[in-house]
Amino acid sequence: MTYKETLDWMFAQLPMYQHKGKSAFNAKLDNVQLLAKHLGHPEKKFKSIHVAGTNGKGSSSHMLASVLQEAGYRVGLYTSPHLKDYRERIRVDGKPVGKNFVVGFVKGNKSFFEANKLSFFEMSVGMAFVYFVKKKVDIAIVEVGLGGRLDSTNIITPEVSLITNIGFDHTDMLGDTLEKIAFEKAGIIKKGIPVVISERQKETAAVFEAVAREKRSKIVFADTLVKERYKTSLLGDYQAINIRGVVAVLKELGTYHIKRKHIESGLKKVVQNTGLMGRWQLLGKRPTIICDTAHNTEGLKWVLQQIDRQSFDKLHIVLGFVKDKNLDMVLPLFPKNAEYYFCKPNIPRGLDAVVLYQKSAELGIHGKVYKSVKKALAAANHYASKADFIFVGGSNFVVAEVV
Repeated sequence: MTYKETLDWMFAQLPMYQHKGKSAFNAKLDNVQLLAKHLGHPEKKFKSIHVAGTNGKGSSSHMLASVLQEAGYRVGLYTSPHLKDYRERIRVDGKPVGKNFVVGFVKGNKSFFEANKLSFFEMSVGMAFVYFVKKKVDIAIVEVGLGGRLDSTNIITPEVSLITNIGFDHTDMLGDTLEKIAFEKAGIIKKGIPVVISERQKETAAVFEAVAREKRSKIVFADTLVKERYKTSLLGDYQAINIRGVVAVLKELGTYHIKRKHIESGLKKVVQNTGLMGRWQLLGKRPTIICDTAHNTEGLKWVLQQIDRQSFDKLHIVLGFVKDKNLDMVLPLFPKNAEYYFCKPNIPRGLDAVVLYQKSAELGIHGKVYKSVKKALAAANHYASKADFIFVGGSNFVVAEVV
């Protein structure tokens, strides 16, 4: 199998939340535990930091990896979803896993995958863990895919756990209240392992405290503890919250030698060291074009507040969502005094742009429908003056088509 044939098989044969939504969610750990046994329990052969949360877990994971790299450690990084290439999910020292390894891993275990009906995510987690062992990483940053308690990554015993924040996302699977969602995220807290919470929220703090007490784990609320100020190469005011969580985690890594200079340089070189894309990313100037992967209520609030603080003549928004997005919650966040370019991300889960147009019109948000994300951005570029501002977002998959 070639690399393309391997990916085609993975995407076509196995359910994947990125494309299929809830039908791909396997709410149990039986299969991934079976896979771990088959692979010789790679999850027990490397040290790790486990990262969960509704928003900020991707940025925080990349920040942690960058700082640890600056401190001289060999660092694995597992994140999801990918924007352009599947191999973005699995990195060591910022370099994506090789195509030959992906092909070899799938080819060597394909019969096992098929016999046990493993999900796309379970298979990817197994691949990442085997790769980290092969590369002899000093530590790996492992980002939760969905939730925490029943996520396939939750077979590791990390040095520290990090939960960034809690918001309303994937409520059909994780629960319809912040407390229920927090309980699912708190599932990554392990017995006797410290946990850092980036942001204290009144609705969820008690949930985390209760689970930490039960597990006899130290709990740190970073926003009340970390006072130092650091700068990062990642744009977006919301990164300040993520930085506090990251710094608190680094302070809990007692056996790792991390100095302030490593934190400063690591935070300033996140993109350079890890290849992170899509966080308040600048795509062009005159007009200013910014994209961001924020896709739920809390994330979009931050992004839209930051847009409001920019200087421009007119605002243009290229917007697309997935079908299971609660439009009644997210659309009212968007300003009515902007020009909208509605589009559908090119995946089966993508929401029809006409549906988005109709729903938006009911709320007094007006624009035009375009056949693709790229055509919508091209139109925005055409109509915008040099002093205008263009924002592209609403979904990871919209951003993936423009970065």
